Order: sequence, then structure tokens, then C-alpha cells
Amino acid sequence: MIETLIDRIASGDLAPGAMLPSEGDLGAELGVSQGTARKALMDLERRGIVRRRQGVGTFVTARTPESALFHFFRLRNPDGSHAAPALEEENVRRRRSLRDEREALFGKPDHVFEIERVRSVDGSRLVHEVSVVPAALFPGLSERSPLPNTLYVLYQHAYSIAIVQANERIRAVSGKPEVCARLRVAAGQPLLRVDRTATDLSNRTVELRTSHFVTEEHCYAVALT
Repeated sequence: MIETLIDRIASGDLAPGAMLPSEGDLGAELGVSQGTARKALMDLERRGIVRRRQGVGTFVTARTPESALFHFFRLRNPDGSHAAPALEEENVRRRRSLRDEREALFGKPDHVFEIERVRSVDGSRLVHEVSVVPAALFPGLSERSPLPNTLYVLYQHAYSIAIVQANERIRAVSGKPEVCARLRVAAGQPLLRVDRTATDLSNRTVELRTSHFVTEEHCYAVALT
């Protein structure tokens, strides 16, 4: 049942923000008990695919700029509040994929879009990002530049690709000269490197992202639940 609902959401049959049938109606439609339907919806809610409003109903999660930003952008101000990034520079280009990109991304794409961005917080350049996505899944992406601050909202609304999970590896590195130049810091300055693999509703790897953060006055916060 869960797979059926995910397929309907991924196909666009159940669009972002759409209200799902009641547990009883959903169970009858799919040929399962109301209890089974309830458990499936609870699991989808836990995974962030749907949201339930008491006394109202269950809705397909729709990423808004604010929800996507604060869910996936984890840089925090010294007082612990969310840091709101602004776009400083952007370059979007279509190119042939590298071997490790072909192996990791859905469809083993021969071509990808590379999105390089520099983002600032309160006027200071703090983030250098390089995101790589399969060209076949994001047709015309380069023509949309400049892209919105929150890429995952664009992915969902323009391409029906909803990011539901991002796995990250974090390590401290000495900044390479080209990255430090874009961030306007001294070459070799310690930076926080975050390598992200993002998957969508259908468990497809649709984005690889490498980010470098200046964290002298800010921190990269992760909440464990």
C-alpha cells in the first residue's frame, strides 16, 4: 500500500498539497483494512511525505521556500537562530558526467547539470556549493537561471521531484585556492566540507552536492531525533 501511494505522489496523480482520502476510503480503495491504511499514513508522515492535520485530513507535503530552506540549510547564527542565505553568484552548465557521478545518480546519466553557487549570510560569503543533477530529469534547467534560493522547491514544483531524504558526510578540510577565492578568504583556510546525496520519493538519487562552509562565527547544526 505504501508503495502504491508513493507511486501516485511521484507520478503527480497526488500533487503537492493535495488532500488524501480518509483512512476508511483509502483502505476501501486499495483493498486493505482501515487499520492498515492508518499505519501506512503514519509511516509516510514519519518520512515527511505527507502531513496530517488533526480534524482536517492528510495532505501531500508541499515544500515551501521557508520549509525547504530551514529543513535542508543547516547553518546557524551564533545565537542558534536560523541563518538566512542570499545568492551572490551562480553558474549553471550542462556537461558530460564523471564516472563517479554516473555510478551514483539515477539512470547513470551521460550528461548532468552542474549548479555552482556562492551564498552569503548578512553580507559575508559563507557557502560555496556545487550541485549535480541528471540532465534528463531536469530539462531546460540552465535556462531557468538565476535559480531560486531553495533548489528543492524548484525541483518539486517545476519537475515533480520531491526530495525527502539527504544523507551527508561532514569533514574539516583546508580550502582549495579556487574555493577560497570565491568565498573571499585566504587560501588554505579551514572550511567545513559537506558531501550530500539527495533522494526523492521513489528512492532515486537525483542530486549530489558538495558544499564548503566558513564556520568561524557560525555552526552547522544537526538535530537528532
